[in-house]
This record gives sequence, C-alpha cells and structure tokens, in this order.
Amino acid sequence: MDTIKDFLPFLIPLAIAQFVLLGFTIRHILTHERYKRGTRVLWLVVAIVGMEFIGPILYFILGKED
Repeated sequence: MDTIKDFLPFLIPLAIAQFVLLGFTIRHILTHERYKRGTRVLWLVVAIVGMEFIGPILYFILGKED
C-alpha cells in the first residue's frame, strides 16, 4: 500500500507551482485596472477559491486584458 511519502516527490513541486501561480495571478489582478470580463473583486474570489490551478488559469484565459 502506498503511503504519502511515496507521493511527496511529486506533490511538493506541484504545491510550489500552485502557490507561485496563485501569487503571480493575485499580483497581476491587483496591479491592473482593466479586465476583459468581470471586476477585480470577482477575479480575486475566482483565483483564491479556485486555487487548484483552475482559478488562476481561468483568469489568464478569460479575464486578463493585455
């Protein structure tokens, strides 16, 4: 039976990438004034609640204004 120790080499880099992406997304949301869809508050909620890569990816696909 597999233990959590067997998955740590995969989980630790994944968790680090997740938090780096979330941090980059939140910084981008807070420093930009315009979005394709939605408001700053909406995108902050989506990014934080959908933290498992989904929220930040949705922001960069649907909300980020160039």
